[in-house]
Order: sequence, then structure tokens, then C-alpha cells
Amino acid sequence: MNILNFAHAFFGDSAHWHGYDGIPTRFAEHIKYSLEALLIATAIGLPVGLLTGHTGRGGNALALIATAGRALPSFGLLVLMFIWIGFGLLPVMIPLVVLAVPPILVTTYEAVRSVDPSPVDAARGMGMPEARVLFQVEVPVALPLILSGLRTAAIQIVSTATIAAYVSLGGLGRYIIDGLYQKNYEKVVGGATLVAGLALATLAVFWAASRLTVSPGVRRGV
Repeated sequence: MNILNFAHAFFGDSAHWHGYDGIPTRFAEHIKYSLEALLIATAIGLPVGLLTGHTGRGGNALALIATAGRALPSFGLLVLMFIWIGFGLLPVMIPLVVLAVPPILVTTYEAVRSVDPSPVDAARGMGMPEARVLFQVEVPVALPLILSGLRTAAIQIVSTATIAAYVSLGGLGRYIIDGLYQKNYEKVVGGATLVAGLALATLAVFWAASRLTVSPGVRRGV
């Protein structure tokens, strides 16, 4: 059987659409893990990126943090956390957050630093407080790049959240891990297809968010 036949057999089996191992349940679990990791990574990376980008300080430290974060193997970190902490969601969240923080942090910093200094200087010359300069002048212009960093982090999380299945949690990775163990390649192909589909859906969500939140003038300028 080829990949298309495996996929057709998986999605055509009604047993895969019901119960605790059904596609809706696994899909919801995967989205839950991904959203939680993205929210935590955003809460860490976005404020730091905005602050350092606004002040212009800490660029070298951010580059070092990003390099270290990207160099860490997610699966190796998962195994280490599992041995150290044990079963649960925390050993999964840690590697996902570590994976997602660098693109958010660095892209946000670079986005704010790339804003044309003329309107920033004008706002300061008018006596605007630094917080208003950041959120009313710099962030609206930097928003397309900030969203691109969030999008990159979200795609990486969605793709990597399959590792949750290695420590007996759910999600779409359950099909891949169980399918490999059982030599059931219908499950493997079905799980991989669902993860790819969710990644594409994530791209669509961020495209829509960009259309809704970024002003047309800024979109034309990037």
C-alpha cells in the first residue's frame, strides 16, 4: 500500500472517529498542549523582546540565549525532564517552551529595533512617556514581524508536541508512537497527516490574525 492508501484506510475507519483514542479527542489534546506551551513562551519571550528592543540593550545576550535554545534537542530534554520530574504535563511543557521562546524573543527584539527612528524621536519630542512610545508608535509598526515570530514558534510547537506521546500523554503523536510500536502504518500516516494539517491550519490562523490586526499601511510597507 502507498501513503494515500494508508491515509484513506485510516480516515475511512469509523473506529478512529470515536472514543478516547478518536481523532477529535487526540486533536483536542494536541491543541491544548500546543496552546499552553505557546501562551507560556509568549508570556516569557514577548515582554523581554519588547523591553530590550525598545531600550536597545541586551541584543548580544538575546542572540546567545537563542543559539542555546535552538541547540537543545527537544527529545533529549523531554527524557531528562521525565527522569527528573516523572509523569505529567510539566516534562512536556518545558522542552516545548524552551523551543518556542527563542524565535519569539529574538524576532520581537529585531522587530522593534527595525522601526524607523524618526516617528519614535518625534513622539519623545512631544513628551510622550516611554511606555506609550513603545505601544503606540513602535509596536504597531513592528507587529508584522512580531507575529511572524509567534507564527514560527507556534508551528514548531505543533510539530514537536508529538513528543508528548513518548511519556504516555495524548495528542496526535499517540497515533505515530503507537502505530510504530504496533507496526500499524495506517496509524503512523494518519497521525503524521493530522499534524501536518494542524500546522497548515496554524499558518492560516496567523495569516488571518495579521490581516485583522496589522494596518493596511504597515502591510504595504513590509
